[in-house]
Amino acid sequence: MSNLIVMPMALPVLFGIILLFLRPYVKVQRGLSLLVFVANIGISAYVLHLIQQNGVLRLDFGGWEPPFGILFVADSFSMLLVLAASIVAAVCLIYSFSSVEPSFEKNFYYSFVLFLIAGVNGSFLTGDIFNLFVCFEIMLLASYVLIVFGGKKRQLRESIKYVIVNVVSSWIFLVAIAYIYGSVGTLNMAHIAERVAENGQTATLTVVSIVFLTVFALKAGLFLYFWLPGSYSVPISPVAAMFGALLTKVGIYAMFRMFTLIFYHEPQMTHTIIGILAGLTLIGGSIGAVAYKDLRLVASYNVVIAVGFILVGLAVATPAAIEGSIYYLIHDIIIKASLFLLVGTMIAVTGQTKMDEISGLIKNHPLLGWLFFLTTLSLAGIPPLSGFIGKVLVGEGAVEGGAYVLLALAFISSIFVLYSLMRIFLTSFWGETIISKDEEAPAKKGWSVAMCILALGTIALGLGAESMSVYVQDAAETLLNPKIYIDAVLGGN
Repeated sequence: MSNLIVMPMALPVLFGIILLFLRPYVKVQRGLSLLVFVANIGISAYVLHLIQQNGVLRLDFGGWEPPFGILFVADSFSMLLVLAASIVAAVCLIYSFSSVEPSFEKNFYYSFVLFLIAGVNGSFLTGDIFNLFVCFEIMLLASYVLIVFGGKKRQLRESIKYVIVNVVSSWIFLVAIAYIYGSVGTLNMAHIAERVAENGQTATLTVVSIVFLTVFALKAGLFLYFWLPGSYSVPISPVAAMFGALLTKVGIYAMFRMFTLIFYHEPQMTHTIIGILAGLTLIGGSIGAVAYKDLRLVASYNVVIAVGFILVGLAVATPAAIEGSIYYLIHDIIIKASLFLLVGTMIAVTGQTKMDEISGLIKNHPLLGWLFFLTTLSLAGIPPLSGFIGKVLVGEGAVEGGAYVLLALAFISSIFVLYSLMRIFLTSFWGETIISKDEEAPAKKGWSVAMCILALGTIALGLGAESMSVYVQDAAETLLNPKIYIDAVLGGN
């Protein structure tokens, strides 16, 4: 059954290649793409169930046992993220059917979406640090193409910045991999963790850990987020939703994996730096969220705030904080996709990008207005929606760890999130209608279906938190006890 582990990456790659040869057949491309993501949802849910029964699963490629071969490792943490990513990808695809221009669809749009998700899922599942780099690059190469669909001047300008930042961070990533291989003589993450635990985290390894932190901070937008708001505000709506929901999460996942499995021996250095960066990210993201009136920029700065909040849990590293970060990570994948699709729909129906250029929208589009209000409450952590549990647990963990400054910043940032989005709701949805219903572009059924699915997702995550707790607790236990992961991978090898 462990062969199923590779499917969340293999299926998108395989069908992404097949769709390259089906360029004229748009409906076939749509159907096959959606089928892949629905299959991934089912496979991910089933593998998650298997993990609860059998423990951490692994797949050795080519029969090469670790630490010599490439492998995929599935624990509750990685599979929860794969499941959430597959759900969001399917929803964004449904939205794409009603929003992406036919010329884009015929220019391999669906192939590159599949390649993007293949890279995301591969990053979550790989047990080899060089393969993590490879999966990052698959994801990034697809994103380089998707960010420029539309060909607008601002897209091209932001895409150049996006590519340069990621090329530089990828180069630093390779340097870090070379140093860690030179220090411990292996690239298997479990084997690295075992050797670091046996020999101690030397000063050299601590420096290497800071290099890795720099790489993943650039990828995730932890403090080094200067590129993120512009880059995430220019793609077409479904692509922006996938970027906002998933791309930063891959960097966050890598930080959690590296700093709970390998570099956890000097927390007074590594985790203190993560805490400082998380606090600064919360401050910068909060200022950005209230400083701009552009709808996409406000949404992008809310991504930055979430990055800081999630990594407060890693900095504190208590069981409650880790559980809270996992809950919030899954919540944020769903709700950020919802936010970007809502904002994109507002722009599509009005033709305006700034909140003060839109007014009275709820009169013509009541469903859009109330979905936006629901998303605002969820992002602010209002019970019983999905953001509440994660915020409570991170707060509890911060109190246990004595991180009162981070606790204050985390919850003050929630006020900024609420203010930034309520400002859009009150300004753009209420008041006198500036544009008549005849002048507005009609909201398409596919848009409403996609946004309603995500709204139901945030409600279900909140109300179903207890049923999810077994998976989240198992994920947190694996992160906090590296021996579980190491034994599952290395076994008697």
